Amino acid sequence: MHSEPKFRQKQAKQAIFIDLISDWNEATVFPLALRQKLNEECPLEISAETLISGQGDSVKALIKLEDGLKIETVLLEHGGGLPAQAGRNTVCLSSQVGCPLGCLFCATGKMGFKRNLTAWEIVEQAVYFARLLKKAGRQINNVVFMGMGEPFLNYDNVMAAIKILNDKDGLNIGARHISISTIGVISGLKKIAEEPLQINLALSLHAPTDELRSKLIPANKKYRLEAVIEELKNYLEKTGRRVMIEYLMIDKFNDKKEQALELASLLKRIEPPLFFVNLIAYNPTAEFQPSSTKKIFDFKKTLRDQKIDVTERYRFGQDIEAACGQLAAKTE
Repeated sequence: MHSEPKFRQKQAKQAIFIDLISDWNEATVFPLALRQKLNEECPLEISAETLISGQGDSVKALIKLEDGLKIETVLLEHGGGLPAQAGRNTVCLSSQVGCPLGCLFCATGKMGFKRNLTAWEIVEQAVYFARLLKKAGRQINNVVFMGMGEPFLNYDNVMAAIKILNDKDGLNIGARHISISTIGVISGLKKIAEEPLQINLALSLHAPTDELRSKLIPANKKYRLEAVIEELKNYLEKTGRRVMIEYLMIDKFNDKKEQALELASLLKRIEPPLFFVNLIAYNPTAEFQPSSTKKIFDFKKTLRDQKIDVTERYRFGQDIEAACGQLAAKTE
C-alpha cells in the first residue's frame, strides 16, 4: 500500500479492526484491482479450528500460522455463552510458539520452544475472536497475555502488539484492560516499570519458596524469588499499579496450611502492598491434580487471617482443555 494515497491506510485499518472483514473484497471503498492485489499479497483469512466448551463459557481456537506451526488462543466469557447475552469477554493471547521455560504445570512447556510470534501474529488472535463476537453484536473487553509462551521473552513484539490492540483506530482496547502474566523475567519487569501505557501486571508465582518453586518452574533457578520480589517493589514504586499474584492450587504440592503461611510471609515483604493473590484451581494434567474445594477454602482463609487480599478464579473450559498449550501439544 506504499504506492497508494495516505488515506488508504486509514481505510485499511478501519476495514481490518472496525469492520473486521476477512476478505479484502468486502472493502468496497477500495478499487477492484487493489482488492485483488491485497488478497494476493496480504490475505485476511485466519486458518483456525474452534472448540466451544460444554458450558459455553470458553472458546478455544487453534490457529495455523503461515509456516504451518500452530498456536492457541482462548475466549473466556463471563456472563453467558456464545451467542448468549453480552457479558465480559476476555481473550487470552499466546506470545510464543511453545515455550523455553518448561514449567511442569504447563502443557506448552512440553512442546519445547519453536519461535517468537511477530506482533501481527499476536494481534491476529484477538482479531479472530473480535470477528466471532461481532456476529453476536459483542466485542472484546479484556486481553490477557496468559497463553503459550513467556511474554517477557518476546518483549518487543508483545509491546508492539499491545500498541495495535490499544490504538483507537485499531481494536481500541484500553491499556487498563490489558494484562501481562510473567513468571518473573527480571529484564521484562525492569522494562515494564518504565512503560508509559498503564498495562496490568500479573506474577505467576505458584509456590512460596525457591525450593518448591524450582520443582515447578525450572527457570526459578535463574529468576530467584528474592530478585523477583525486589523488582516487583521497584515496579510498584514507579507505577503505583496493583499487581495480581497468581497461585495455582495443586493437590498435595503447594496447598498446605504451612505453605499459605509461608506465602503470606513472602508477600508481606512487598512494599507498597499493592497486590492481591488470585487462587486458581489447576486444570488437571497427567502429572498434577487440582486441590479440593475444601483445601482451596482453607488456604484462602489462612491468607485472609494473615491480612492478605485474596480472590479465587472461576475455572473455565476444562472439557476443551483451555489450559495453555494442551490442544497444540496434542496436535503436535
